[in-house]
Amino acid sequence: MPDIKILNDIRLSNEEILKDYTTAYLSREVSLTGRKEVFMGKAKFGIFGDGKEVAQVAMAKAFKQGDWRSGYYRDQTFIFAIGSITVQEYFAQIYAHTDLNADPSSGGRMMNGHFGTRLLDEQGLWKDQKSVKNTASDVSSTGGQTARTIGLGYASKYYRHCHELPKDNLFSENGNEVVFHTIGNASTSEGVFLEAINASAVMQLPIIHSVWDDGYGISVPNKYQTAKESISEALAGFQKTDSEAGLEIFKVKGWDYVELCKAYASAAEIARSEHIPSLIHVDEITQPQGHSTSGSHERYKSEERLNWEKEYDCIKIMRQWILDQNIATEEDLQQIENTAKKEVKEAKNKAWKAYRNSIKVDYDEAIDVLNKLQAKSSSGAFIKPEIQKLSTKPNPLKTDIIKTCKSVLRLTRNESSAERNELNKWLKTKLEKYTDEYSSHQYSESNQSISQITPIAPAYDDNADEVDGREIINAYFHQLFANDPRVFAFGEDVGKIGDVNQGMAGLQDKFGELRIHDTGIREMTIIGEGTGAAMRGLKPIAEIQYLDYLVYALNTLTDDVACMQYRTKGGQKAPMIVRTRGHRLEGIWHSGSPMSMILGSLRGIRLLVPRNFTQAARMYNTLIASDEPAVMVECLNAYRQKEIMPSNLSEMNLELGKPEILKEGNDITIVTYGAMCRIVLDAANKLEQTGISAEVIDVQTLLPFDVHHDIIKSIQKTNRVIFADEDAPGGASAYMMQKVVEEQDAYKYLDSAPATISAKEHRPAYSTDGDYFSKPNPETIFDKAYEIISECYPDRFPELY
Repeated sequence: MPDIKILNDIRLSNEEILKDYTTAYLSREVSLTGRKEVFMGKAKFGIFGDGKEVAQVAMAKAFKQGDWRSGYYRDQTFIFAIGSITVQEYFAQIYAHTDLNADPSSGGRMMNGHFGTRLLDEQGLWKDQKSVKNTASDVSSTGGQTARTIGLGYASKYYRHCHELPKDNLFSENGNEVVFHTIGNASTSEGVFLEAINASAVMQLPIIHSVWDDGYGISVPNKYQTAKESISEALAGFQKTDSEAGLEIFKVKGWDYVELCKAYASAAEIARSEHIPSLIHVDEITQPQGHSTSGSHERYKSEERLNWEKEYDCIKIMRQWILDQNIATEEDLQQIENTAKKEVKEAKNKAWKAYRNSIKVDYDEAIDVLNKLQAKSSSGAFIKPEIQKLSTKPNPLKTDIIKTCKSVLRLTRNESSAERNELNKWLKTKLEKYTDEYSSHQYSESNQSISQITPIAPAYDDNADEVDGREIINAYFHQLFANDPRVFAFGEDVGKIGDVNQGMAGLQDKFGELRIHDTGIREMTIIGEGTGAAMRGLKPIAEIQYLDYLVYALNTLTDDVACMQYRTKGGQKAPMIVRTRGHRLEGIWHSGSPMSMILGSLRGIRLLVPRNFTQAARMYNTLIASDEPAVMVECLNAYRQKEIMPSNLSEMNLELGKPEILKEGNDITIVTYGAMCRIVLDAANKLEQTGISAEVIDVQTLLPFDVHHDIIKSIQKTNRVIFADEDAPGGASAYMMQKVVEEQDAYKYLDSAPATISAKEHRPAYSTDGDYFSKPNPETIFDKAYEIISECYPDRFPELY
């Protein structure tokens, strides 16, 4: 039996201790070797976890199957310790090997140190999360991994207390899962960290927040980063007491192996059994190689500091402790270290060989077809230098191969031969292959994607009531919550009062606080709560009270949710719904329609803009049945507009990306969405009275947009088009124009220049008059349409003003 040492109430076997030392030493060797690979030009960039090894092997001891890590790019030792990746897979990522078998975290799409468990199978469906140690795909932006910890933790609470959910599921064992959140000391200055600390304490979530504190944020020391130069002291007010909930706070040295093991064991126990969160502040951590390969820490650290870091290197101290405790001899440790160095070298070489061989296949094929063309072409003398340039290039990339082939095709543009055709065909085949390697999975490619949902129209009883729009969406949510226990909703004022527009009124009384609850004013972690919960198989509806406030959560949406499918190449997903309301209400901060902000930053998330609540309910049903995230923008001024109550609220849905013709016409097409539909229809009726027949189209969704190219059919009939919305000039109206005029080739059918109508550049002014003179109104639409028709028929439609 191995020796058991009882040290500070922690039972550790010699075998266990030496295994941890082996992992720590191996990880350090990976860091040292990885940096050299970058400097040798074999990789573009490197960022490593040296100096944090001992803390991370201690953390790994408390991490169990089903648990979650939401960390950042310094956590390689932990990832090795829990067996998530091999050393060879680590180096495959630093080389950007695009084979998922080589780099399962991202298929070469993310730089090194960015890890992620493949939560989905090859069909894009959930795998069992309970039997693996889960890592949410890493995010480079400082603190970007933090917001979703709230949702990952809330999911454990939800699975423990929501008795309507089946116990036999893929995601949780009675809510026993703990979330391990890691962050650097400097990133604790980010607002999202303070949001997450507060939310986890308020909600009592099973989250362990670990702060790796090496005293700096690149070159900026803690005295400029953190009050009292200590995050644990700054957050002391969050410490739980016997009478008040809060966080358990631990502070431990990054080189103290035993105390680290003790802290993590204690934190994990209370998180797992009682859902009490903790902060573990790990200070006196070193960073032997500096921040990254982009610079040297000698530029900003004093000689005294650098000497201290050498003395307090965690591996050096752990090594000496092992010797002092007679756990191993000097010879034993040297053997461990030599074996680790050999393993790293061999894994690196295998990773490099596999990466180069993956390109060599295409390289050899390219050289072959290029030589064939060169031998037969009249431009052979010009082709030969291109081939020589490629063939003599050390470690040629796919980029080099494609550039050479395109250059040769340009040189032979006036030739026609079988050899040139062969090169052209080969090039197209490889471009398709590289498109998959670098551009697939922007959206879901599973059989649960929105494109796979069969649309169902609303049905109406003969005596159906005409009601306010808010009554339709409220009745819909009541049915949705009754039918699907995976669904829960949360946000500011969502719980007790059922949101500021009463769309969820009565839901909390009926279904309880677990399923519909209020939150603090914390937009980033509202989105994070949805993100993490969606990653664990739930169907969260995260409410951002007004569309104007989405900007406060934009970083979480764009850096994490929007690119999750893409950066993992279909390995992870977070099919959450962001519910918000926008367009027209009152004033500068409650009437926004910043669609171009969303369109420019949230590709990967669906953007839905229903004109009324029947359409909104249909869209919600489509989203619940699908596996894609979306932002739903309900119309602020539609809650009290009358609609007929459908009889099939739970069944009806909508094909997303399919426009609807609201009014047929022959003279001009007006394309719009959301609250503008009512305004454009008003203008179209006025135009009809003057003899101008306008066709009005509601695009219904901006992402996706007119997937079947229906709008061009209208333009082929009218030969004129206006794109109208409430965004800033050059915003979503310009986006719609590009999608139709350029992508659909609508310019071929236009007799007049296409036009856009948008709001003013400034934010909307307060009051009815402020709205009228800030945003498009029926007169704006009428005047622009009349002007376009008048240009063609000035006699029939003379100048008005």
